Amino acid sequence: MSLGTVFLSEVVGTAMLLLLGGGVVANNILPKNKGAGTGFLHVNFGWGLAVFAGVLVAYKSGGHLNPAVTLGLVAAGNEEFVPGIAVNAMSIATYISAQMLGAFIGAVLCWLAYKKQFDDDAPAGAKLGVFSTGPEIRNPLWNLVTEAIGTFVLVLVVLASGNWGDSATNTPAGLGWLGALGVALLVVGIGASLGGPTGYAINPARDLGPRIAHAVLPIPNKGSSDWGYSWIPVVGPITGGVLAGLMSGVLLPA
Repeated sequence: MSLGTVFLSEVVGTAMLLLLGGGVVANNILPKNKGAGTGFLHVNFGWGLAVFAGVLVAYKSGGHLNPAVTLGLVAAGNEEFVPGIAVNAMSIATYISAQMLGAFIGAVLCWLAYKKQFDDDAPAGAKLGVFSTGPEIRNPLWNLVTEAIGTFVLVLVVLASGNWGDSATNTPAGLGWLGALGVALLVVGIGASLGGPTGYAINPARDLGPRIAHAVLPIPNKGSSDWGYSWIPVVGPITGGVLAGLMSGVLLPA
C-alpha cells in the first residue's frame, strides 16, 4: 500500500459520493426532472446510497471520504489508517487533499449529468443547493452546533462499528460490503433525524469542494456561492468528528 494508492482511492470514492449525492438533490429540486418534488426522505436515502457506493470503491484507503472521519480517527489515537499507512502529517494531508479533489470532481460530473436542467430557469438558490448546504434558519452559532452534533454521531458510530468482532482475539468482524451498508444506513438516519436545520453536510469536503465547483462552473444565473456560510459546514463537522474521536476512548469498549 502506498500514499499514491490511498490518494487515488479517496479521490474516486469521494467523487462517486458527490456524483450520486449531488445527483439526488438535483433530481429533487431542479426543474424538468423525473424525480422533482419527491422530498427530503428521498434525498436522505440517495445520500445514504451515495455513501455506500463511495465507500465500496474506496476500499483500499478505508473509504473515509470525509476529513471529519479522517481527523476523528487521528483523535481516537489510531496508529494506522489502513495496514501500511501510518498516521502522520503526510498521510493526513493525502487523505484530506484527495477528498477535496474528489468532491470537486464529483460535483462537476453531477453538473454534466444535469447540464440542461442547470441551464433551465431554476432559482439560483436551487442551483446552489445541488452543490452545497444551507440553513433553513440562518444563525451561525446554532448552525455550527447542528453540524457538530450530526458529525459527532457519524464518527462515533463509525468508530463503534469497529468493535464488532471477536473480543477474544481482538479482530474485527468480517462484514465485507455490509460494513459499507451500515454506514449508508447511518447517513440516512442522520439525515432523517438531524438534517432539517442545515441540510447535514457532516463532511467538510462534501460542502467545500462542490461549493468551489459552483463558483467556477459556467452555470447561467447561478447567483452567489454563499461564502459567508461556507465555514460552518467545515468547522462544525471537524469539531464534531474530533470530539467523537476524543470521546471514543471513554464511551466505547477498549
